[in-house]
Amino acid sequence: MRIVIGEDAVLLRAGLVQVLDEAGEDVVAAVGDAPSLVEAVGTHRPDLAVVDVRMPPDLTDDGLRAAIEIRNRWPETAILVFSQYVERAFAAELMATGTEGLGYLLKDRVADVAQFLDAVRRVGTGGTALDPEVVAQLLARTRHRHPVERLSPREREVLALMAEGHSNQGIARALVISDGAVEKHVSSVFAKLDLPPAESTNRRVLAVLRWLES
Repeated sequence: MRIVIGEDAVLLRAGLVQVLDEAGEDVVAAVGDAPSLVEAVGTHRPDLAVVDVRMPPDLTDDGLRAAIEIRNRWPETAILVFSQYVERAFAAELMATGTEGLGYLLKDRVADVAQFLDAVRRVGTGGTALDPEVVAQLLARTRHRHPVERLSPREREVLALMAEGHSNQGIARALVISDGAVEKHVSSVFAKLDLPPAESTNRRVLAVLRWLES
């Protein structure tokens, strides 16, 4: 199997190369930053890319963003994310491309070399290898959606106009609906955003803040 490695820790990168070479795999490139990873995959078109999450240049989620780019540009290249971290938003975006030829393992939960090599070969041949902790965190993200996601398309339109500073009458004119319909939508927005009436708070302002957070 032809493999490209993206890992910024020099000793770990060298260790991965050695482990894979000794197992009979062909490491065609091993790089330490996200742009070089994308370039190496484009040059070598490997069967598999092993990718760390936090890599230069920003040391945040550059590796995962590179993995998503690789997945979009060269979907025939399998991706095995090998990291200490679960970046839920980008992991979910990566999973949305399909789980065939995709893996996400946490470094401190890989028990031995044989387990790692099994995941490499499984993902490289079109299978899936997901750490249970990764799955649990992605499910938790799904369960704890932002409250704005509960709104209907019309309620989102109403809230967007509220965020622009429109009154109920202004919203009614913009959407060409009655004032009464706007009032019903606004009440529904408050309910779905968990904003009960309270003397000490302005629900309209809080709703707009929720919209901006989302």
